[in-house]
Amino acid sequence: MKLKKLAHMIALIGAVSPALAQEVQSPPAAMQRVEITGSSIRRINLEGALPVQTITLDQLDKQGITNAEQLMTLISANGTGADNMTSGNNVFGADADRVSGGGSFASLRGLGPSGTLVLLNGRRISGYGMSGKAVDLNSIPLAAISRIEVLKDGASAIYGTDAVGGVINFILKTDYEGLDANVSGNFTQHGGGATRRLTISGGTGNLERDRWNVMGSLTHDKNQRLDSSQRDFANGYQPLRGLSPDTTGTPVANQLTGAGSALGTGFKMPNDTNTYLQAGLLSLQGKCDSVEGMSQYATSLWKNVTSPLRSTYSCAYDYGGDYVIQLPAERTNAVGRATFQVNPDNRIYVEGLLAHNRSLSILTPAQISTTLASGTAYPVGGPYYQDLSAYIPSFDKTKPILYKWRAWPLGDRTQQNNSDTVRMLVAADGTIASKWDYKLGLSHAASRSTTDLVDGYANSRAINAVLGSGIVNPWASPAQGQTQAAMDAIEAAKFYGRLQHGKTTLTQLDGSVSGQIFDLPAGAVSGAVGFDLRRESYQFAQDTDATQILLAPGNANQARVARNIKAAYAELVMPVLKSLELQLAIRRDDYSVIGATTNPKVAFSYKPTNWLMFRGSANKGFLAPSFVQLYSGRLNQELPNGVSDPVGCATHPGDPRYCAIERLDYFSGGNPGLRPETSKQGTLGLILEPGKNFSVSLDYWAINIKDRILNRTPQVVLANAEALGEYIHRDANGIIEYVDAGWINAAGLKTRGADLGLRGRGDLPGGFRWNASLDGTWTQSYQFAEFDGQAYKEYVGNFYTRDLYLRWKHNATFSVSKGDWSVLLSNLYRNGYKDQLPDAGKSAPPAGFDPTVPSYTTFGLSGTYSGIKNTVITVGIQNLFDRDPPFTAHNVDEVVGAGWDPRVADPRGRSLSFNVRYKFF
Repeated sequence: MKLKKLAHMIALIGAVSPALAQEVQSPPAAMQRVEITGSSIRRINLEGALPVQTITLDQLDKQGITNAEQLMTLISANGTGADNMTSGNNVFGADADRVSGGGSFASLRGLGPSGTLVLLNGRRISGYGMSGKAVDLNSIPLAAISRIEVLKDGASAIYGTDAVGGVINFILKTDYEGLDANVSGNFTQHGGGATRRLTISGGTGNLERDRWNVMGSLTHDKNQRLDSSQRDFANGYQPLRGLSPDTTGTPVANQLTGAGSALGTGFKMPNDTNTYLQAGLLSLQGKCDSVEGMSQYATSLWKNVTSPLRSTYSCAYDYGGDYVIQLPAERTNAVGRATFQVNPDNRIYVEGLLAHNRSLSILTPAQISTTLASGTAYPVGGPYYQDLSAYIPSFDKTKPILYKWRAWPLGDRTQQNNSDTVRMLVAADGTIASKWDYKLGLSHAASRSTTDLVDGYANSRAINAVLGSGIVNPWASPAQGQTQAAMDAIEAAKFYGRLQHGKTTLTQLDGSVSGQIFDLPAGAVSGAVGFDLRRESYQFAQDTDATQILLAPGNANQARVARNIKAAYAELVMPVLKSLELQLAIRRDDYSVIGATTNPKVAFSYKPTNWLMFRGSANKGFLAPSFVQLYSGRLNQELPNGVSDPVGCATHPGDPRYCAIERLDYFSGGNPGLRPETSKQGTLGLILEPGKNFSVSLDYWAINIKDRILNRTPQVVLANAEALGEYIHRDANGIIEYVDAGWINAAGLKTRGADLGLRGRGDLPGGFRWNASLDGTWTQSYQFAEFDGQAYKEYVGNFYTRDLYLRWKHNATFSVSKGDWSVLLSNLYRNGYKDQLPDAGKSAPPAGFDPTVPSYTTFGLSGTYSGIKNTVITVGIQNLFDRDPPFTAHNVDEVVGAGWDPRVADPRGRSLSFNVRYKFF
């Protein structure tokens, strides 16, 4: 069946290929001086000292790329991290970003979103309004771009903060005449996850003839929801392979122990000396799997993570397999530009960007653990009182029942995330005295984001009263349902409305002058000087007190904070020899909050022959802490699932107060004492061109970071209890009361690797032409230490909860064209890695566990035809061979994905895409 459907898709590609016409060769265009990302000096656009990857809109169309998040998969230097919308749809794990739902971010070199500078036409735009941490890529009008330049080198000497991992510069069309429309869609073979896009672009006026041009573009995108239930590989219960849910919060509740409850402080089973802490009727009957999504808790897989005293007689719930793996989202982007050519050498222009993004974050129903103090225990005499005395002799049916329950009648927790981004720019550029190039701009950008709770949330007091009344049956499965009276009571307790909002602003005045300064025997020395004045602000507030809403997400309130940045920079390009050129740059930034920093850069290119060039750079960089990292309020959260105290459990073995802590409080938040990250980094490489139709680039890179800004998790604190004991707060008996986590300056980071670029083109018999490319990144090492005194640990090829650092990643294409017809074959490859060990590696995994997650490879095929007047049609197949994501047994409590990982793979499977572009005039 798969082969038959594949054949139909390929036939559809062939349908857009009428008789091939002869290719018409266009005369070469005149060489123009342009400003390349990574330099402030306008030069002829030839590959030089800086490793810059260029991606065009045509490449995106032919590979079915419709949004900036998908674009990141084409950049092998981008990290393999949780910076996508699927991973962001998450409250799992202590390292989850609770206010980035609906956002997508770049992370060059895997240094995190804050370590990558994202520019629009060479200038900054404001960060994501909710978290303020980085630019949300969804706000970029991808359909309006001319090209994307990716600088794979540090650039703090040119651009200042954020440019440690590199720079991604989205360059929009700036001079357009006519009117065109573009319609595209991408539809999966297995259902769900479809994407659609409509773009209308128009412009009038010719700068050379009329001295003015006005242009604009409007795009609307829509992404369809995709559920785990629509993909067989999304299955969190595969115990023979080492994967099973680590939760006892189930749709049919498990009972808990506690003083004054029916199970008391613990219970014993016949002929068993252990004192157990949880029990479920279905587990005692061996019928956990009689309810969809539930199973017997696999105690042997988690016995050193979650105490067997809690899990042996409990059911588990595969909440990871009941997960939304592509969020429903809609985006509308508009960009406009008006340009006036003052004279042949000077122009002024106004540019505007508007973006509105709306997405739904959909999480599984709330997990509730009832207590006597909250009045939520199931009452004696209630109509659904569950008597376990037939199985547990000590069960006291004169006492209320405590229980842990996945509250399915509340519905999926659903948040609507809205984000509005605007940037207005007034600028001028040109040439003075036919010698000095200048640019000057004043811009203001803002991003405002809101979160509305639209289902699955309830007022804590109201829902507590409903549960305590006994009207709701926590032991009824979803198939059995609840009474109408119970559902009406739950509905009355629900909360609907605005939860929180955040806003970032950026006002910038910048300018530079560049040109030839003097001559040396080897050529002219060019230089640039410039300034950059910015004011940044951030604010975040809850519109409703989240502590009064059951399991509401969000951070603590943050009153508006702002800072001023003043920067000046200079750059020289110096031809030392005819074959040797140096680039020297230096920049000083002065922050009103964190002080001043000066960062230099030296780069060279050496071309001993016309077919070989060596290049390299050495530079310093810095990353200023964000407002959230500095100032976010102290937030109280909790770790579930039987946390163990490594110190207390060693001295009190078997005591659940130390060895099976049901829910452990921890605090996280900002740190006003944070220092900026500082870096020393460099590249050394070569470009080999043995002929005019083939080139190879190979660049080795190294980055050392000091004072890395890191969100320390409570798991890290507990795992290093001896070294970090000051952050573990205990009572008089040594029992942990809470753990301090949050933002810190970690010890440091070291990473090494190489980027490979291959380009080739040529002629084939019959007038055909071929073109091939490959961009790959090999990561030799990625090491860091979480605190001073800890040994650096290697993460390349090993599972990690924040990012995966894969040994090798590449994207490759091969195309054949003739006349109006072209065919493109694309390939994406991601190296495998060592999987997370079950039971935290503290016991032997099952025989069926594979310690290595396989590599992930997909192919795409597209055909493009432009033989119809004013029309270009592209039809393609993504994931040609319908490759499922590789299996991984990682704990879903820490990383999204039940049996798969969204950081590596696309869950959509094989899909058919089309793109039709029509030019009206």
